[in-house]
Amino acid sequence: MSKNPINIVVIVAGIDEEYQNNIISGINAYAKVHNMNVSYFASFGGVLSNSRYDKGEYNIYNLINLSKFDAAILMTNTIGSTEERENIISEVRTSGMPAIVFDCNDYPDFYNISIDNFKAMEDMVRHIVNDHGKKCVNFVSGPLINPEAAERYRAFLSVMEENNIPIDKRRIFMGEFRGVDGKRAVSKFIKSGLKMPDAIICANDAMAITTISALEKHGYRVPEDILVTGFDNTYKARNYSPEVSSVNRPLYDIGVKACEVIENLLAGKECDKNTILEAESIFSESCGCVSVELVDGFEEYKKKTFRGIEECNSHISVLNRMTTNLAEAVTIDGIMEIIGGFIEEINCEKFYVCLCSDWQSTLREKDKSKSEDVNFVSNTYSATMTAPLVWEKGVVKNPITFFKRREMHPVPLEDGGNISYFLPLHFRERCLGYCVIINSDFPIKSMLCHTIVMNISNSIENIRKLYHLNNAIEELDKLYVIDPLCNIYNRNGFIRESDPMFKEAMKNGYNIMIAFIDMDGLKMINDNYGHKEGDYAIQKLAGIISECCQENCICARFGGDEFIFFGYDIDEEEAEEIKMRINQNIININKIICKPYEISASMGFYIGTASEDMTLFKMITKADEIMYEQKKRKKNSRYLRRN
Repeated sequence: MSKNPINIVVIVAGIDEEYQNNIISGINAYAKVHNMNVSYFASFGGVLSNSRYDKGEYNIYNLINLSKFDAAILMTNTIGSTEERENIISEVRTSGMPAIVFDCNDYPDFYNISIDNFKAMEDMVRHIVNDHGKKCVNFVSGPLINPEAAERYRAFLSVMEENNIPIDKRRIFMGEFRGVDGKRAVSKFIKSGLKMPDAIICANDAMAITTISALEKHGYRVPEDILVTGFDNTYKARNYSPEVSSVNRPLYDIGVKACEVIENLLAGKECDKNTILEAESIFSESCGCVSVELVDGFEEYKKKTFRGIEECNSHISVLNRMTTNLAEAVTIDGIMEIIGGFIEEINCEKFYVCLCSDWQSTLREKDKSKSEDVNFVSNTYSATMTAPLVWEKGVVKNPITFFKRREMHPVPLEDGGNISYFLPLHFRERCLGYCVIINSDFPIKSMLCHTIVMNISNSIENIRKLYHLNNAIEELDKLYVIDPLCNIYNRNGFIRESDPMFKEAMKNGYNIMIAFIDMDGLKMINDNYGHKEGDYAIQKLAGIISECCQENCICARFGGDEFIFFGYDIDEEEAEEIKMRINQNIININKIICKPYEISASMGFYIGTASEDMTLFKMITKADEIMYEQKKRKKNSRYLRRN
């Protein structure tokens, strides 16, 4: 055994299915006692029949940094997307690392562990056609892009042909190896208008069980009316009623064998490229044969079933309580606090929520405008990540504000024998991040793991939308109260902001200072140099006025060339100082900009005490009158306000 742990990446989909469960159980059992760290990158693509959702699920495979691993186990036969599967194969092949595949002869440079799918299905179909004498046979297939499904379908066609039984395509249903396919297949067969078959052969047990259930709901008895067979001899199939005729595959042993091959290869030993394990046909109740003894024993079956129900009820309780609490969260910190409070109930050693550094906008491009669009979508992970939830052995630790995406684990593993599950967090195709669950059976044993992870994703997306909604409200508010040319308050903003200040001054008996400022000669600038220059002059004057605002003051553009300056607790001396600063800054700016015109302004300052009788409007009117008198006294002004 090597001193350093062997690091293995497993790429898989649908880890809650029994086929995957059994292989994973074999891998995990071997890894824990042979100093191996196994990292599962798992999607649930194809489950919801939503292509946009599938993109978000499959994105977890883009997180994988193969340079961090010594070998790969590719359960690509569980991945429904041809494109994703080929991308994975290409990346692993380029890496040059040892790789294990299952039931697939398409990649001679990889190590294949399999059974003879063709012969196993051939024996099952011959049993139905020859031993039971059934000639009208329907078939429920897995996806033909899957090598196992293709071989089993080919075996079905071969036996039908050798018995001169014509094949009607309407009697074949192309599924995805998912349980729901059995229900859909029965619905299709009934709606086809054809005579119901004598037998239905399914390419796996998950589809066989739901086929039987759907037939019974439609009034057909199995096996009395229709025979049904499966493939895999899963625990559910063995203990279903009727017990499912199937093909026993040594799935647990396949997982163990994969680890053995990797260990030998890394030790420099030669291994066969193809390892064939024995498969055995199990003819049982669903095809009308005599029932075999319950493999697990009835007492053990009852215990296991009760434990499963008990665990499911517990996880439903977690899901319901978590959903209720998450619905009330309005910040990402609130979400993480809620999730952290439930982790202990799913029995894991460590749990991390990792988010893209820009999860709020999910921006991966330099175009800032896209980040401001709530509908902008990115389906990649950011180069740097954050971990707002770090849960280790019952303790919520400080968030990790920065770690590199290529590390994948927010906290490095310190030893071997660790089992990590990387599950995607996303909303449809929008990538939000991922979660890591370490040393727990929850991802593979719970029927609700996928639902809980989706719930976390949806909650984060709700916060993301809330963030954008608040930004939009702020922008709308800004448009309402901020002058877009001068970037200071407009009339609306002034009224809103000055009202509470005026009331505070009146309450405490403070003086109120109002300055009404009118730009001189704006029409002359517009007429002679254009409105662009006029806007430029207005902006410069606004900047000067804004710079002179102190803590207890506000300023605003009141109209085209009119500005207002409001402050409280200001005496005559301070008001005069403000006036001098504005005038001096106007002189300074004229020297700097060197325009063929001069920026100039007339100002009227009024100081009074706020009271019920002396309203803010009256003070503004008085300041305006003072400004107007000053404007009339300016000898060089050609543009005086007229009555």
